[in-house]
Amino acid sequence: MSDKMNFQADVSKMLDIVVNSLYSEKQIFLRELISNASDACDKLKYMALTHPDMAKESGEMKIWITPDAEKNTLTVADNGIGMNKEDLINHLGTIAKSGTADFVKNASENGSAVDLIGQFGVGFYSAFMVAEKVEILTKRAGEDKAWSWVSNGVDGFEIKEAEKKTNGTEIKLFLKQDEKNYTDSIYLRQIIRTYSDHINYPIVLCLGKAGEETVNSASALWTRNKAEITPEQYKEFYHHVSKNFDDPWMTLHFKAEGSIEYTGLLYIPSSAPYDLFQPDRKQGLKLYVNRVFISEKVEELLPAYLRFVRGIIDSSDLPLNISREMLQQSPLIAKIRQGTVSRILKELKKRSQDYEDYKKFWDAFGIAFKEGIYEDFANREEIAELSRFVSTNDTEKLTSLDEYISRAQSEQKTIYYITGDDVQTLVNNPQLEAFKEKGLEVLLLTDPIDEFWTQTLGSYKNFAIKHISQADVDLSFKREGKKAEEGDLKKLTDLMSDMFKKEVGKVTTTEKLTRSPVSLTVENGQMSIHLERLMRNHQQQTAFASTRILELNPYHPLIIKLAEAMGDEALKPKVQEVARILLDQAKIAEGEAITDSSYYGEKVSEYILKAF
Repeated sequence: MSDKMNFQADVSKMLDIVVNSLYSEKQIFLRELISNASDACDKLKYMALTHPDMAKESGEMKIWITPDAEKNTLTVADNGIGMNKEDLINHLGTIAKSGTADFVKNASENGSAVDLIGQFGVGFYSAFMVAEKVEILTKRAGEDKAWSWVSNGVDGFEIKEAEKKTNGTEIKLFLKQDEKNYTDSIYLRQIIRTYSDHINYPIVLCLGKAGEETVNSASALWTRNKAEITPEQYKEFYHHVSKNFDDPWMTLHFKAEGSIEYTGLLYIPSSAPYDLFQPDRKQGLKLYVNRVFISEKVEELLPAYLRFVRGIIDSSDLPLNISREMLQQSPLIAKIRQGTVSRILKELKKRSQDYEDYKKFWDAFGIAFKEGIYEDFANREEIAELSRFVSTNDTEKLTSLDEYISRAQSEQKTIYYITGDDVQTLVNNPQLEAFKEKGLEVLLLTDPIDEFWTQTLGSYKNFAIKHISQADVDLSFKREGKKAEEGDLKKLTDLMSDMFKKEVGKVTTTEKLTRSPVSLTVENGQMSIHLERLMRNHQQQTAFASTRILELNPYHPLIIKLAEAMGDEALKPKVQEVARILLDQAKIAEGEAITDSSYYGEKVSEYILKAF
C-alpha cells in the first residue's frame, strides 16, 4: 500500500524554477546531494554520543556514489541518520517551514535568486535538473521501518513502506537521456574533487568489478594547515557550510591557543541573506568538539549584529555532551565568543583600508553591523570606528567617524548628525542651513538603528555625538538685508500658535535658517521627529511624544510679508492660508504627513498659476 501525495503549491513552483532557470551549472546537484549526506552523517554521529545503539549498525560513516551506465542511473548513498515517513513528507514535500512564498517570489523575479536557494534547504530538488525520476530508500536510525519515496518532480510523490536492513539513505537518479555523462567515473571524480573534497567523511566511488575508490581527502578542512588549502577549497567549504551560492567576501581561518583552544573557519558572504532582519532568521555558527558535530547554528557563539557570519568553531576543551542549557551558560563558550568577535573585528579593520572593497561589505551588512554599537558595550568604540556613514561633506562617498574628526573645525568637539528616512530628504532639511553656512559637517543617518546607537555611544574619541536639534554651538551669523519688525513678528507667531495649537507646541523665530521660511523641530532633550515616527509605524506607544516647534525665519521675504500683513485685518484670511501652507512645507521637509494633502495641492497649484 502506498500513499500518493501532491507537492505543496510553492514546491511545484520551486521545482519549476530550480529545473529550468536557477542553476547555471548542472553538476552542482551532486555537491548538494553529497552535502546533505554529510549532514546526515553529522547528525547520527552526534546522536550516538547519548544513544550509542543508534549507530551500532552503521560502522564507519561513508558516502557512496554508484554510477550505472547500462541503466543510466546514479546513486548517492550514506549510512547517516536516515529518514522516516514524517521526515520525507516534511523535508521533500515542503520547502522551508517559513518564508516559502517570499522565496518563490524572489526566485521568480530576481536574477540573483540563486544566492537564496541554500537558505531554504532545497538543494535536493536540483537532482531533477538531470533526472527524470528520483527514488529514495531510507531508514531512520533507531527505527524499524524503512520507506520508499518516488517522484518525477512534476505531479507529486509516492511513499510506501520498504525493506532496508541498515539506517541511512539511498538516492537513485534515473538520468535523462542527455545526461549520461554523470555515469562517467572520470567526470564524477572531477566533480567530487572540485566541489566536495572538504567533506569530513570518505566519498567512495563504486566502480563495479573495478572495486571502490575513495575520491576525497576525507579530513576536516579546518584542521589542515592553511598553506595546504587552496582558495577553491575554502570557497567550496563555504558553499557547504553556508548553503549559499555566492562567493565569500571574507575568509577567516584561525587557531586560538591558551586558556582555551579552538579553531575557527569563518566566512562573511558577499551578499546579504533575504532574512537578515526577520525575527525567525537562522543565525550562528556550527559547533564541533574534536571534529564531532555538536550543534548547527549555535547563536551563543556570536552576537546578533554578526548574524551574517557563517562557518564553524571546533574546540577540544568543550564536553562532547554539551547541552543547550550549557551552551547558554558556559564560560568556555563566552571566551570563544569573545575571542572570535575580536578576530572578526581585527580582520574587518584590515579590510577597511580598501574603500571600494569595504564598501561592498558595508552595503550588504552595515545596517546589521551598526547594531553592535548599541548592543556590544565592550566593543562599541571599535565597531563605531569600523562603521561608515553618509555626510554633508560628500553625499556620494561614505565616511568614517575618524575621517569626520579629521575634518572638524579647530574648536569643534562635537560630531553632529541628523536622522531621517532618506539622504535626499535630509540634505534638503532646513535645519541644515546654518550648519552649511558655518561649514560644519553633519552625518546623514537613515537607518532605524541610528536613532539608538547615537544615544548609547554618547561620545567618540572625546567628541560628543549630538543631533543638530540639540546642538549647543552658536549658529547665528551676520545677516544682510531686511528683517521683519519685532512687533509684527509677535502678532504673526501668536496667530500661528493659536491656529496650530493641536499640531505644534510653540511657534517661534530662529536665526538658524538661511533659504527656508520655516522649519520644524522639537524641544531640547526630546526624541527626534524621525524616532517618534518609527515608533508610531511599529505601533509603539507615544506617551512621551515630542513637542513640535515651528520656527520662522525673520529674514525671509515671505515671513516679512506675512508679518507686515498682520497690520491689515482684511488680509488675515490670506495670512492664515499661507501659514497653513508653510506648516505643511515644514512637515514635508521632516518627512511627516500633512493634515490635508488635497488643500495643500490645491493652494500650491493656485499660487503657481498666479505666477504666469
